[in-house]
Amino acid sequence: MGPKVFIDGDAGTTGLQIVARLEGRRDLSLLRLPEDRRKDPEARREALNACDLAVLCLPDAAAREAVAMIDNPETRVLDASTAHRTAEGWVYGLPEMDAAQAEAVRGSKRVANPGCYPTGAILILRPLVRAGLLPADTPVTVNAVSGYSGGGKALIARYEGETADGPDFFAYGLDLKHKHLPEMQACSGLSHAPIFQPSVGRFRQGMLVSVPLHLWSLPGRPAAPQIHETLSSAYAGQRFLRVEPLAAAGTLDPQALNGSNDVAFHVFADASGERCLISAVLDNLGKGASGAAVQNLNLMLGLEEVAGLEPAIAA
Repeated sequence: MGPKVFIDGDAGTTGLQIVARLEGRRDLSLLRLPEDRRKDPEARREALNACDLAVLCLPDAAAREAVAMIDNPETRVLDASTAHRTAEGWVYGLPEMDAAQAEAVRGSKRVANPGCYPTGAILILRPLVRAGLLPADTPVTVNAVSGYSGGGKALIARYEGETADGPDFFAYGLDLKHKHLPEMQACSGLSHAPIFQPSVGRFRQGMLVSVPLHLWSLPGRPAAPQIHETLSSAYAGQRFLRVEPLAAAGTLDPQALNGSNDVAFHVFADASGERCLISAVLDNLGKGASGAAVQNLNLMLGLEEVAGLEPAIAA
């Protein structure tokens, strides 16, 4: 039967996709509650303590409450909410973040699944900060666009419901207090929170995260090929990450990796060598949510890391 997995919140966008990736697997078993008991606190408490791994696909407050319900010391927890991403005692579930991160995830009983936007931003910024090409106190801007599924059921209804009225494009987070900023800053190694400008387009899923850099302003004036080589070295041999060839022009499709757990990095350089743009393409429902969760689940349960992550999972 394999280890038992309980998904608390399996009717939400992320929960449904995790279920789709786990159903049919023979190396684990899913604990499911009947529909009429899905929100019953006692039924949830029983399942949370009966499973080997609980995956929390809940709002932040509900995720904290769920953790408090667990008194079985053997139950591992993977939280897909924002609640524990910078909390003490929790491992950040981005296995490619450092050479030792996958082992940290594998050995932890409390893992916080990353946010979709921070996944792209951290994987761009952290290697550059650690290599000294980007000082930790550099003012950084992160621009991003996501498919509307990232906003959950309410936003999906604005685009797919009977009275759909979602705009072609909109920017948000304009108070500069987006909930992803703490993990973005902490895990990138930045001294200050970046200016983060998220937006949503009229497409269901897919994501593009970009960081522009004024190379002339950085110590040692690093060249774009150095930036590219640093990222390439950091992610050499990674199953789900790839760095595309250095380019001077082109176009990027935020939907290019939909249905996968992959991230593709692109480095663009201008002719003067004074500026470059680094972009990450990923599926906000894949490596940005359910795909990352399954990857972390596999590591935590000692299963094959790529199990259930073969493309493509239907939206």
